[in-house]
Amino acid sequence: MNISPTNDKQLKMSTKIRLQRHGRKNYAFYSIVIADANAPRDGRFTEKIGTYNPNTNPATVDLNFERALYWVQVGAQPTDTVRNILSDEGVYLKKHLLGGVKKGAFDEAAADAKFAAWKQEKENKLVAAQNKKAQDKKAQAAERLAAEKKINEEIAKKVAEKKAAEAAAKAEAEAAKAAEESASAEETPAEA
Repeated sequence: MNISPTNDKQLKMSTKIRLQRHGRKNYAFYSIVIADANAPRDGRFTEKIGTYNPNTNPATVDLNFERALYWVQVGAQPTDTVRNILSDEGVYLKKHLLGGVKKGAFDEAAADAKFAAWKQEKENKLVAAQNKKAQDKKAQAAERLAAEKKINEEIAKKVAEKKAAEAAAKAEAEAAKAAEESASAEETPAEA
């Protein structure tokens, strides 16, 4: 039997782009790695091409774009989550545009221009979403403040009514006491 350096196992080996979990319990942080499909999730890998932190809002992705593009072009299969990450970062769009350049549909400058326009549009959407979120937060704070002022005014009105009622009752009691005293003063000389 002839044993060569490239045996069947190496020929069938497929490369995956997947997440490698790090971090503590309930606070996962991932590395985006190129690994053999048979390797354990957190085990041996060929190359680390980035990180993914889902704990921030929005999720933070630090990716070596050129290496990710290279591995996708070579044929490495990403997992579902990594495919979404690579798609959001524009790796698949760039691959698509480079395929169009290879076929002669347009030149590389046009492909770069399309990619730059897409990236700028994505950045503008992100900034607009952040601005909208900040405006919504301010509007909610203003609504809460207005509602609190209204409640405080109602409470102040009730307290003022209660104080007025207490003052009226006190004045009435004093008037009754004064009337009683004057009545008893009138009766006293009459008895004498």
